[in-house]
Amino acid sequence: MFDMMGMMGKMKELQEKMQQAQQEMQFVTATGEAGGGLVRATANGQRRVIKLEIDETLLSDQEMLSDLVVAAVNKALDEAGDKAKEELKRKTSGLIPNIPGLDLGGFGL
Repeated sequence: MFDMMGMMGKMKELQEKMQQAQQEMQFVTATGEAGGGLVRATANGQRRVIKLEIDETLLSDQEMLSDLVVAAVNKALDEAGDKAKEELKRKTSGLIPNIPGLDLGGFGL
């Protein structure tokens, strides 16, 4: 027999865990580098850039600077997103069924 009340309880627990995990994503960070470390961008698990470091030797070459900033930021955002998804999977282990192709992108990641 299908346990509707048990299923609703699991859904509520899942929702609470997801909200908690999303709030904690601000503490998950990743850094991306470009130009051999001349540009470093750090992003958090909420896919927000929180720090940008630029070597002053690049300040005279705006085109190269722009390219390296874009590359570093994209690397940091990609890595932060990957880390956030892994953390979310860890925190919700046992609550979300292991469904191949399940996309957690709808949860702000």
